[in-house]
Amino acid sequence: MRQTIAVLAALLCACGGAMAQTSSALKEGTVYNRTVYFVANDKLEVAVVKQGGSMLRILIQGDPEGLSPYGNPEMVPQVPDNRKLQGPMVGHFVCVDGFGNPSAEERAAGLAMHGEAYLEPWRLTASEKQGATATVKFNVDMPLLQEAFTRVLRMVDGESVIYVDSELESKVAFDRTANWGEHPFLFPPFLEPEKTVVDMSGTRARTRTGGQRLPFAQGLDFVWPTVPGADGKLVNLRAQPANVTWMGHTTTLMDPSRPLAYVTVLNTARHYLLGYVFRREEYPWVQNYMQYTPNGWSGRGIEFATQPFDLPRRQMVELNKMFDTPVYRWLPAKSKIATRFLLFYVRSPEGMTRVDDVRLENGKLVVEDRASGKTLTLAASLPL
Repeated sequence: MRQTIAVLAALLCACGGAMAQTSSALKEGTVYNRTVYFVANDKLEVAVVKQGGSMLRILIQGDPEGLSPYGNPEMVPQVPDNRKLQGPMVGHFVCVDGFGNPSAEERAAGLAMHGEAYLEPWRLTASEKQGATATVKFNVDMPLLQEAFTRVLRMVDGESVIYVDSELESKVAFDRTANWGEHPFLFPPFLEPEKTVVDMSGTRARTRTGGQRLPFAQGLDFVWPTVPGADGKLVNLRAQPANVTWMGHTTTLMDPSRPLAYVTVLNTARHYLLGYVFRREEYPWVQNYMQYTPNGWSGRGIEFATQPFDLPRRQMVELNKMFDTPVYRWLPAKSKIATRFLLFYVRSPEGMTRVDDVRLENGKLVVEDRASGKTLTLAASLPL
């Protein structure tokens, strides 16, 4: 009997030890009048909106400025805030299944712009902290599309990185095309004219046709980041020029020779760097959306996606390919497809003015500015 009791006691202690290592990875709160979950480690805190799943705000722990790449309207009260803070298209939100306006028939059937996932309530289905890794899992149903979406966020102590795994499931018994875009939306004061620059592992590019107010031709092929302007001079798209009124869209094909692609946004004056690394086969395109005004308010999307522009799926099917690259994915009947990417947010080194390369190697993220000789190395222990 004593032996049995001793064994049971040992088992209970072992279980208790395991439970002591597992705890909730989040707390709840409010950001900009939205109810959110806060997911954090010792380096970063991200606020995930319960209604729609947007990553509304990212902060560096202990940063006295509290700057988020997705905008701090409280820091620029003199600038009109056109983000429509009561709407869902803020922060980093996901466009699935659909990117851009629906067709007339889809709209009549109830579908909105940018798919359905960002409009529905997200259910928290798991939250735990095991060892150094915090993991949270969300599910959202899409009744009109008859699909389900799952997103898992992971953060490891000591790392300025958020790992994002996602899965799209079809509930219907036939194959269908899927349109999927990750939509980081950048706003002031992180976004500043002539000071905030975008870099990416891009090659061939094209300007969008229709609805543009840009100083260059529509439907024009070029090589990122310079496009010929109407006056024949090259326009560099990395930074927003001062005192311009632009509204337009370009797309860039990610380098086919790289399994992992990247896009970064660097504020060279305030020294903040946001970056994304993703599998090129899952997101071959980066859409560059520019909405600039001379009154101090600007918005910029750096949208990595399955498709080159935010257009209805019927148009993507008809287009089929651009630059010999598919413009949609297949979602097989009663099946799932998945993606994985990471994002990082850090203070950048003094003197860094651009990003020429981002590599994930041996548990490290290496960010290089070859012109200045500046290199930033970050811990990134989980693979892509």
